[in-house]
Amino acid sequence: MGSISTAEQQQMKKPSFPAEANTLEFAKSLDAKDHLRSFREKFFIPSKTNIKSKTLSKPDNNDPSIYFCGNSLGLQPKAVAEYLQVHLNTWATINVHGHFRKLEGSPMIQWQLLAEHAAEQAAPIVGALPSEVGIMGSLTTNLHLLMGSFYTPTASKNKIIMEWKSFPSDHFAIESQIRAHGYDPKESMVMVGPDEGSYELSTEKILSFIDEHASTAALLLLPGIQYYTGQYFDMKTITKYAQDRGLIVGWDLAHAAGNVPVQLHDWNVDFAVWCTYKYMNAGPGSIGGFFVHQRHGKVDYVDDKPIFRPRLSGWYGGDQTGRMAMDNSFRPSPGASGYQVSNPSAVDLASLCAALSVLNQTSMADIRKKSVKLTAYLEYLLLFSSSDNFKIITPSDPDARGTQLSVLLKPGRMDTLMDMLENEGITIDKRKPNVIRVAPVPLYNTYEDVWRFVQIFNQAMAKF
Repeated sequence: MGSISTAEQQQMKKPSFPAEANTLEFAKSLDAKDHLRSFREKFFIPSKTNIKSKTLSKPDNNDPSIYFCGNSLGLQPKAVAEYLQVHLNTWATINVHGHFRKLEGSPMIQWQLLAEHAAEQAAPIVGALPSEVGIMGSLTTNLHLLMGSFYTPTASKNKIIMEWKSFPSDHFAIESQIRAHGYDPKESMVMVGPDEGSYELSTEKILSFIDEHASTAALLLLPGIQYYTGQYFDMKTITKYAQDRGLIVGWDLAHAAGNVPVQLHDWNVDFAVWCTYKYMNAGPGSIGGFFVHQRHGKVDYVDDKPIFRPRLSGWYGGDQTGRMAMDNSFRPSPGASGYQVSNPSAVDLASLCAALSVLNQTSMADIRKKSVKLTAYLEYLLLFSSSDNFKIITPSDPDARGTQLSVLLKPGRMDTLMDMLENEGITIDKRKPNVIRVAPVPLYNTYEDVWRFVQIFNQAMAKF
């Protein structure tokens, strides 16, 4: 038997659909068999009236909108209101004692331990040991703090290998870190991109780029999922390849955490950062998360003096047993918590713990199972029309993407499409001039949502 091509292998992994798949009845039949269908009730689904409102309103359950923008901001879990009220009640009743006293009947522990509790809940989502996860700040702040430890350039090795189209916050952070060390970003920021005419950045291209710059690079910093195209990189292969050539490896998981399964510990990743307002659903601007592999979090003592990896230190990175001693002798907590710098917001932690309480009622394996099929169904229906008005630029291979499909429209189509979608109460994300990002989230989106979206999409494309 002849060898199977890469395209054929991808097709074998991808769910297939029958001829009648492009019907509302078929979409509803998929929803009836959905193993995650009960989770939709755990979220507030904005109604069409809600989503169009220009005045403050209360959520209602009438005529739900279609929300495909979880890659920018996830929907609100109903548990958040409960957790925030518990926090407010704690503050109102026992005040400062809330730092140290666990209250019976509360779903949360004392504020002093709340960040570590949130880290324990987040660890399975990113494939980490609980001690390897920290919760603080925001994605860009955490990126700066960790680069303060992991980007240690020299005159001969000061380059940072990054992607050609990084999210602006990452670009600015990297650029400023290089300048702060006295180097020229024009020389030290080296960007790998896809071949001309392509949107997919192959693993082979990345590995060859590592080979080209390994002798002069100090750090490889890439996104787990590329925000613009939705491509999911082969993190395991890339990490090992770069580390074998002497590079520190960091990952920005803003669009990957809670979206696709990752195994940060097993893949030996040095560090990673992520936000919690996208697929973790903790709210706009919610507190960030980070990962530091256990080998970088070790704390040894020689003559009672701690020996540890240098980092930008702060009070909340100190060992909890001596944190209140106030002796100004930094003895870092072992693990990622030793990289924390300040007292985290209990309001943010309450919101995150609420969201994680929902997310951890399932698993990334179960989320991924639906994600692969839901995204494949979206792709199938979009391509069913055979329109030449658009092109899907997200990889077709299920292993190389999450729940997002990025669609490149021909010039002049964007405004008409967005107006029609808004009129129907459908929310998606656009990246001017001509790309839309469609992200059906497994926890709260349905196959019927996908089918109804594509009907409006096709009607808009038919106008040209």
